[in-house]
Amino acid sequence: MAEISVTDSLTTESSIPILKTRFAPSPSGPLHVGHILAAVQARRLADANAGSCLLRIEDIDVTRTGSREWVDLMYEDLAWLGLTFDGEVMVQSTRFDVYAAALSRLKSMGLLYPCFCTRAEIKAQIAEIGRAPHATLGYQYPGTCRHISAAEAAERIARGDAHAWRLDMQRVQDLIGTPLWADMRRGVQRCVPSAYGDVVLARKEMPTSYHLAVVIDDAAQGVTHVTRGEDLFDATNIHRALQAVLALPVPTYCHHSLLKDNTGKRLAKRDGARSIASLRAAGFSPDEVYRSLHTALANGGVWSV
Repeated sequence: MAEISVTDSLTTESSIPILKTRFAPSPSGPLHVGHILAAVQARRLADANAGSCLLRIEDIDVTRTGSREWVDLMYEDLAWLGLTFDGEVMVQSTRFDVYAAALSRLKSMGLLYPCFCTRAEIKAQIAEIGRAPHATLGYQYPGTCRHISAAEAAERIARGDAHAWRLDMQRVQDLIGTPLWADMRRGVQRCVPSAYGDVVLARKEMPTSYHLAVVIDDAAQGVTHVTRGEDLFDATNIHRALQAVLALPVPTYCHHSLLKDNTGKRLAKRDGARSIASLRAAGFSPDEVYRSLHTALANGGVWSV
């Protein structure tokens, strides 16, 4: 793999005997340059510490990641770029029983409740809260179903009402307090669970959420360091809360900068960001891709190719 100087340099942690990072793409489309930045960050931190970098396929959303085509293309792109990974590949869609066991444990702890609200209803509820003088953060669920009685919830579930399972973050906070976690760029952080709303951990069409699956799988793979984009910084607080209630080990995190277009908008698959396959088809070499990444990082993350 060609050398690339990453401006968001990741500190060497020589005192840690076995360091493990991971690259965990979701195969819902072709890999793009933002994915490769994430893969490079994880691989280089592992290599700098004589550690290992694992590959995990995050395909729990079967409505979006069901095509084997994307998985095959991902492997082709990684091989073309010379990116290699250590150990066996973990595939999340083979682990639904593990996630179900964790959900059962959280239910038995009284930390989950069924939510019968539709997305449209939640959107309307949040809009109404936004008119109040003490409006909550826009992405928070307002807690409409939190106080439904157990009898009513059981009756609605029995008759087949659609529902999701939400994590009661205030109860979580009452149980674990406000635990700390470390970010390699920003230092020690404090997680305040109640600040993040009651997140969904399972739906009928997706029997686990990203939040639940990722903390379970990081623990199962022995991941010591998680490198990922700064857009997931808030999500890490949710993950820290889950780690605390499930008694899981807590990795060190590094949230790196994101690649952007010339307008400052984050590159993402849904925005038609340049895919590795399209760069290959256009005649780019792997070295040219890495040099372009270096140039983008040196220019504040702006990808201009």
